[in-house]
Amino acid sequence: MKKVRITQIKSGIGRTKRQKDTLTALGLRKLNQSIEVELNPALAGMVEAVKHLLKVEEI
Repeated sequence: MKKVRITQIKSGIGRTKRQKDTLTALGLRKLNQSIEVELNPALAGMVEAVKHLLKVEEI
């Protein structure tokens, strides 16, 4: 698995509850907050669901 850095670049305000819950499940609570994770199929699906709010960089 490859390691990626996921950064929230847009707010969850005004988004659907499902998208807000996905951000929370990823561990993102604030703008410009980053997490570094091993990308697996479950995380890839969550990132795909809210990709318009995130920036994903390979490490």
